[in-house]
Amino acid sequence: MTELHRYPPHETWHDATSLDAKAWPRRVERHHTLVPTTCFNCEAACGLVCHVDHATGRIDRVEGNPLHPASRGRNCAKGPATLNQIDDHERILYPLRQAGERGSGQWERVSWDEALADIGSRIRGAITEGRHNEVMYHVGRPGEDGFAERVLQCWGVDGHNSHTNVCSSNARVGYQSWMGHDRPSADFANAEVIFLISSHLESGHYFNPHAQRIVEAQSQGATVICVDPRLSNTGSKADYWLPAWPGTEPFLLLAIARLLLLNGTWERDFVRRWTNWEVYLGERHPHRPMEFESVGPALLDDYAAHTPEEAERVCGVPAAQIIEIAEIIGGHPTKFASHNWRAAAAGNLGGWQTARCLFFLNVLTGSVGTVGGTTGNGWNKYKAPHPPGAPPVQHWNELNWPREYPLAYHEMSILLPHLLHEGRGRLDVYFSRVYNPVWTNPDGFSWLEALKDPDKVACHVALTPTWSETAVFADYVLPMGVGAERHDVASFETHAGRWIGFRQPVLRRFAEIRGAEVGNGSRTHEFNPGEVWEENEFWIDLSWRIDPDGSMGIRRWFESTERPGTPMSVDEYYGSMFAAVPGLADDAEAVGQTPLEFMRDRGAYALDGDMYQPYEREVDPVELEGCHLDDAGVYRRLGTPGTWSGSAADLAGLELAGLGDGSPAVQVDGTPKEGFPTPSRKLELYSETLADWGWPEYATPTWIPSHVHWEELDLSGDERILVPTFRIPTLIHTRSANSKWLSELSHRHPLWIHPSDAEALGIEVNGLVRITTRIGHFVIGAWRTEGIRPGVVAASHHMGRWRLDPENGGSWTGGDADITNDGTRWRLTRRGRPERHASADDDTERIWWSDTGVHQNLTFSVQPDPVSGMQCWHQRVRVTPAEPGDSPGDVVVDTAEARKAYQEWLAMTRPAPGPGGLRRPLWYSRPLKPKPSAYAI
Repeated sequence: MTELHRYPPHETWHDATSLDAKAWPRRVERHHTLVPTTCFNCEAACGLVCHVDHATGRIDRVEGNPLHPASRGRNCAKGPATLNQIDDHERILYPLRQAGERGSGQWERVSWDEALADIGSRIRGAITEGRHNEVMYHVGRPGEDGFAERVLQCWGVDGHNSHTNVCSSNARVGYQSWMGHDRPSADFANAEVIFLISSHLESGHYFNPHAQRIVEAQSQGATVICVDPRLSNTGSKADYWLPAWPGTEPFLLLAIARLLLLNGTWERDFVRRWTNWEVYLGERHPHRPMEFESVGPALLDDYAAHTPEEAERVCGVPAAQIIEIAEIIGGHPTKFASHNWRAAAAGNLGGWQTARCLFFLNVLTGSVGTVGGTTGNGWNKYKAPHPPGAPPVQHWNELNWPREYPLAYHEMSILLPHLLHEGRGRLDVYFSRVYNPVWTNPDGFSWLEALKDPDKVACHVALTPTWSETAVFADYVLPMGVGAERHDVASFETHAGRWIGFRQPVLRRFAEIRGAEVGNGSRTHEFNPGEVWEENEFWIDLSWRIDPDGSMGIRRWFESTERPGTPMSVDEYYGSMFAAVPGLADDAEAVGQTPLEFMRDRGAYALDGDMYQPYEREVDPVELEGCHLDDAGVYRRLGTPGTWSGSAADLAGLELAGLGDGSPAVQVDGTPKEGFPTPSRKLELYSETLADWGWPEYATPTWIPSHVHWEELDLSGDERILVPTFRIPTLIHTRSANSKWLSELSHRHPLWIHPSDAEALGIEVNGLVRITTRIGHFVIGAWRTEGIRPGVVAASHHMGRWRLDPENGGSWTGGDADITNDGTRWRLTRRGRPERHASADDDTERIWWSDTGVHQNLTFSVQPDPVSGMQCWHQRVRVTPAEPGDSPGDVVVDTAEARKAYQEWLAMTRPAPGPGGLRRPLWYSRPLKPKPSAYAI
């Protein structure tokens, strides 16, 4: 009997034989080389294997990598769709320069040498003239761990901007205020209760690796609870679906917490040993005895109002169901896995308390870092050391880190057009990469106004493989490789373990395997289509153009140590990184390979080590030499933020940790333990940082009524809550527009509306709806469904792509559009939709769909949470039938109203300086952490 395999054995990957299915019944063998790489179509970084046909030298199939510890050979639809992106007939293949006004569609082809010379000269001028803050690199989800940050640090500019505050800032602050780590890492596979505030099985953060393990746990008896106002696939699969009113999730969670306390089903000893309960009692209940027995009654006092009955009224979830769920959670101590990343956290003012209140349940059940519990991401993620680089930068860029948001996680990306409009700065060189702010961000017309104004943005460089709504307003469009055409490393907290994945240009590796000379002298663009480069080699070359003779001290960080006087190669760079990964060199040597060869051959590596309860690790007394033990039992080390005097004069001598205040341990029951990267080295039931920086009322887990709280709406009229954040499993922010398979799978963009709401509002079946927001309106088709809570409407985040020029790609999803304005009043109208047409890809003759959706984000004002800086995505809207003249996809916005909304939300902040005259707590994480002196205002 022939043994069947899911994947070709690894030893055959260099020459795998298969039969050509299309040749049946003839037996025709085909030979492929299988090259591993990493998917770039979401942040999970799942493993891929690309099959390269020996006869054609082309990739003809993309599958999962069975050697990848997180994805384990399995992929969602987005992984195989990488092939579409490689073969995209509309992708950008050559460097282009704007030949007219931005947005005019007039482009001219230029050489890479011309582009590098111009951009390098501009950056050199900005740095030498002391205009460091005029250089900015704006990236979405980067798919790599630290390469670009090292580049900026070596340039000496605080120029890193990201998309974090349209994605995850609220969740980060909620988790960080507990444990220092700003992301959760749930051990779903071993959990007995799984609590999800998300549509996690189809679109949550680290969707594919997590979904596998959630399904496995449920099949073994785990109870899955899903909180979502929309009946997602996760909700339909869950044992309990709780469609709470948007923004009331913290109230629901605190009601469950109260029941755990009331029923006595909480892990007292864990809370005693690992929370800063003494600080909590001292600040919240100073008149109670300072003993642990006071904690339970004190918490019950604090949460007395969170009864099941009141939770039913506030949240809309039956009291009996809340009681039942609390009993289930309390009956499975230490094996409670929870997750919230976007969803309620991303949608609401105060949404960061959703994550804080959810993790409160982990703390009460002792399910922190346990088998089947939830831990901090830093313990399940491995970040390989990069080659040595320059010291931390000396500057603080207030265009990224305005003082109104000292606790933001992280850069205040969404505010950039408004900060430029206010004259807080300008940009000489602005890079956009894996980011499409005109489309992705709220208030896109304000972005358009800024990007069209050369006085605000002198030179915009779009690093992109494809056209986008933002790239058309760039000065340079420089073609970069898609996921299978460049180098990156990635590691994420997908399960209870650590791993590192290697993204590599597949055809370069194929050539190397087939005997081509591919070494330190070769360049990735030699193997990519057209003149498509990879970012790493671009940054290295650009750094040499900025500092051609080395006099600025920049070039030396990008110079080869193996071949002095020449640029560092990617082989040298990643060879250095992999040589430093614990265990990798030994495992590579065992099979006769270097660490780099090992990673090129396998694509991923699992690190050894027990990742459970790392906070319980005893600290070697040698590591505590020179420390002193403070009254709270924390070992403090001189020269770190944990011992800072509070004087600005003493900042310069401090050494900042990437996370935490540099204190190495905490004494627990007489033993020095590793603890958590918080100032107390414990889980912070009471956050002194929040209190010290102006938010004492939020220092403990609490509910902050949302800006869309249902009791504040006229639900008897036409007001409703719009949930615009949900995702579908087949699309990727704006990266999926060049995938025909994904576009065919997902292109409809209806407004989810409950039949009772549709009847009350006069919305016909499949009828057109006008959604009116604070700053404008959009027009969309309705879909009546009982799978959404009455009072709530929803539209997917992904749809509504458009293009101004049919030559600028987007055949699969981008409808032709016109943009007009009268002063600050802007209008986007559709003049075409996807349709069958002849092209270099025969499949354009097979386009059968025409729906492109609506660009709803244009109509949302910036709504940054005053604590976290997160865009609070949910909208208070009016839902009415379309008016005469309305057409599907219409968008109208007034950017003057957008500026008013910005100012209203800005007025909610409590700006720096904080304690010691600082811009931000020294112990907080941030990308490109500068020198301590830069923190002083």
